Parts: sequence; C-alpha cells; structure tokens
Amino acid sequence: MTQAHFELQTLLDTIRALRGPQGCPWDRRQTSLSLLKYLRSECDELHEAITGDDSRNMCEELGDLLYIIIMISEINKDLNKFELSDVLHDINEKLIRRHPHVFAGVTYENEEQLTAQWQAIKAEEKRKNTV
Repeated sequence: MTQAHFELQTLLDTIRALRGPQGCPWDRRQTSLSLLKYLRSECDELHEAITGDDSRNMCEELGDLLYIIIMISEINKDLNKFELSDVLHDINEKLIRRHPHVFAGVTYENEEQLTAQWQAIKAEEKRKNTV
C-alpha cells in the first residue's frame, strides 16, 4: 500500500468514526445540503491560497475540500445512493474517456483538434446522461 492509499484509508476511517454512533454530533447530523456552505467556503479559501501561491495553505485547503467531498460521499453511502469508490471510479473513467490521445492512441494535428474532440466527447456524455 502506498503512503497515499494509507492516508486516504486513515481519513476514511476517521470520518466514519466521526459519523459513527460514538462520534461527533455535528458530523452525524450533516447532510449533502448542509455541507454546501462549507464546500463553497473551502473552494474560496483554496482559490485564495492558489492565487497567493501559498503552498502551505494550498495543502491545508485541499485537505479541507477533500474532507467535505468524503463527507458527502459517506452521507450518500449511508443513504444507499453512492459511495467514495463510485466517485473515484467515475472520475477515472471520465478522465480516460476524455483523453483518447493518451489512453487510446488517437492523434491530433494540433491543440484545436484536441479541444474540439474534448468538447464532442463531453457533449456526447451530457446527451447520454439526459436520455
């Protein structure tokens, strides 16, 4: 297990303990909707750290954002909707699908063609998701 895998599992265990029966009342009562204000706040703080080229704060704010993302995933897991592994799987599949020039041997003559293909793939995904 890599250090990143270990740390992610440790964070998941911590969040599950916080949301568990002996955990924190605040964490247990959160919903996806109640976390929206924190999501926005953490994104704003991350934006500030990035634009200020503040790597220490960037690291902290990315952690805060990851906490919110995992919390929302855990809430939805408890509701039998989806879980973190679904989020991870879906984003990985999307990245592979949208980068055929990296993962499927497709070549483009220039970046404009690449961008046009990216937009076409994205539009097709949206079309399939609305059907």
